[in-house]
Amino acid sequence: MNGDRQPTSPPAGPNAPQEGFGRLEREIALLLRRARVISQRLSGELHPDLDGSAYGLLALLQDLGPLRAGDLVARLGQDKSTVSRQVTKLVELGLVDRTADPVDGRAQVLAPSPDGSARLERIRAARRARWEADLADWPADDVATLGELLARLNRLGEARDDVRPGERPQSP
Repeated sequence: MNGDRQPTSPPAGPNAPQEGFGRLEREIALLLRRARVISQRLSGELHPDLDGSAYGLLALLQDLGPLRAGDLVARLGQDKSTVSRQVTKLVELGLVDRTADPVDGRAQVLAPSPDGSARLERIRAARRARWEADLADWPADDVATLGELLARLNRLGEARDDVRPGERPQSP
């Protein structure tokens, strides 16, 4: 499918909630598949020797500030060895710096290097320009609403990720 589908009216009738959640699941699944492909391409733009998740790791470090490797593992939901391999590659390529943790000098924190930050910002600027071009015909309020709805969905996901087994998540 080429992504040029026309919007459809919300479902009506007795099965409307189930149909709405079905459509939501399909659209989010499509968005996630496309995001994986885009992340692979963006990682290659950061450096040709990087795999698809390197972009997300570098972006997380840029957005959240210096983090310990364990914090990255928890935030990304990936295996520790996978994150360690990615961090090692980013450090080797000069895109991430390791420094002593100011709170606990025995530990290390990770942050984008100046080169990593500059490369990431160039890619993000190009992505924003693409979104602006793709959504140029959308009313500004629709773009703002989409951003807010996605933020609410992400907060819900983060709240669920922070819940221990057997606990109920707090409403964001």
